[in-house]
Amino acid sequence: MSENNFERIVIEDYKSDFLYKKNKSNLNITFNRIAFIFFVFLIVCSIYSIRVVYLGGLNVSKVENITHPLKSNYRADIIDNNGSFIVKSVRTTDVGINPKLVMDKKKLLVSLQLIFPNKDFTKIKKKIYKKKFFYLKKKISQQQYEKLRLLGEKSIIFEEKLTRIYPQENLFSHVIGQIDNDNNGISGIEKFFDYELKTRKDPLELTVDTDIQFLVREELLKFEDIFRSKGSAAILMNVKNGNIISMVSLPDFNLNKREQINDVKFINRATKGVYELGSVFKTFTIAAGINEGEIEPGTIFEDLPKSITCAGRPIREYDNEIPANLTAEDILIRSGNIGSVRIAQILGVEKFKNFLEKVGVLNKIEFDIEEVGQPIPFRWGKCKLATSSFGHGITTTPLQLAKAYAIITNGGYNIRPTLIKKNISDNKIKSRVLNDGVSKKINKMLRKIVSTKEGTAGFANIKGYQVGGKTGTAQKTIGGKYSKNKVNTFAAVFPTSKPQYVLVILLDEPKPSKDYIYHYKDGSGLKYKGTAYNTAGWTSVEVAGKIIEKIGPILATKYIEVK
Repeated sequence: MSENNFERIVIEDYKSDFLYKKNKSNLNITFNRIAFIFFVFLIVCSIYSIRVVYLGGLNVSKVENITHPLKSNYRADIIDNNGSFIVKSVRTTDVGINPKLVMDKKKLLVSLQLIFPNKDFTKIKKKIYKKKFFYLKKKISQQQYEKLRLLGEKSIIFEEKLTRIYPQENLFSHVIGQIDNDNNGISGIEKFFDYELKTRKDPLELTVDTDIQFLVREELLKFEDIFRSKGSAAILMNVKNGNIISMVSLPDFNLNKREQINDVKFINRATKGVYELGSVFKTFTIAAGINEGEIEPGTIFEDLPKSITCAGRPIREYDNEIPANLTAEDILIRSGNIGSVRIAQILGVEKFKNFLEKVGVLNKIEFDIEEVGQPIPFRWGKCKLATSSFGHGITTTPLQLAKAYAIITNGGYNIRPTLIKKNISDNKIKSRVLNDGVSKKINKMLRKIVSTKEGTAGFANIKGYQVGGKTGTAQKTIGGKYSKNKVNTFAAVFPTSKPQYVLVILLDEPKPSKDYIYHYKDGSGLKYKGTAYNTAGWTSVEVAGKIIEKIGPILATKYIEVK
């Protein structure tokens, strides 16, 4: 403030005195001004000194009633293929209490109970009479924050931080994974891309589609109740580039409530689960025979017995109505065990094993999350060759099954399943692992499994989508022995004229439903209530059919050509 302005203010404040004391000397006036300035300065210094003394007696970093600076726990957001948020980092406020600074503990407890009426204060009452700082509540609402502020209680400590919020809750639990209390990824995408999420500025974009994921999960949940299965899994993948559009594993968990997660829920059946998958392997046997030039779809196998023995153990047909004379195509369509064994015997161990390695079912798969299962190793021999031909005694994961079906139907090109959206140039198919023409022949056969009465997957014959696929019903091993519990699988491909997608459905220990009404999809309007058959054709196929009916229109508008 300039001296002239100061003089003007002083004159205005003491105007009456100035008017009636015009005879005062200039010396007196100057002395009064100096005295006033000194007085103001003295007051300011006193206030500052008192504040310094007060702050000096406190640990400001822990007990001052202010919002602490934002912690350095940044993680980038995660979005789906459409830009919808799957994971979002938001600013939240935690509130704690420093008992050392509480003046009236009873009064504070009453006030806190009014603000948090649903909170159990039994433990809080004990903590507040101790000296150690404790958190009262994490992620308080804005309303709670304002009410706490109004208390004017210096013992209440606010801490602002970045928190991971999962808007989709259970929808992508196994894909996204979890973080620990220190904001480090411990599973799923959160762990595999931990460093990138901590350093990148833009959201991490995934290949999954939230709308489709919701519909797939909804159907799996519905049929878990109908078939009373122990768990289930579904994978929808683009056969040309390996992009995962949907991946569901049940049971799942709410990512916003980590305390409710248990070991059973944590298992990702789609990637971590290792199973014998049964007759879905017959497609590999037929494809291997065609790829090696040993058979054609029309190759005839005559006088096939109903059972054979290997190492003293019987191998039987599941269906006694299967004819003794079958083409290779018929063997696949009617899911013949003995015919599959004959084709594998023609191939021999080395050729069949090499084929399975080419399509990726024998070795641990490279993927974008660490929770990936390892197929159980075994020693090849004549009997192992025989049983492997129809999916018995050989294990893999649903993800590997999806990859293998993608390769044998996309023209024979190798792909890498992925959850991370990349540039189009990065997703180009780079290498062919099967001979030209194999896929066309296989796709026609897979279509007949669904579209003909001899096939085992009629409930997936959805009009307009040209669905093809192969069923697999396998017994589970418990304690090294086969049990009555089953794993039912269906690997679907559509449209078979120009495959775009593979859909793998796995049901873990389903049971037949007596009340469920099946609707035939051939336009006849026929219905069938209940079944005594616990096979993939009556369980997994039905689930796949319902899923394709729901997601088909979305896929058609976004991606595929429907004929």
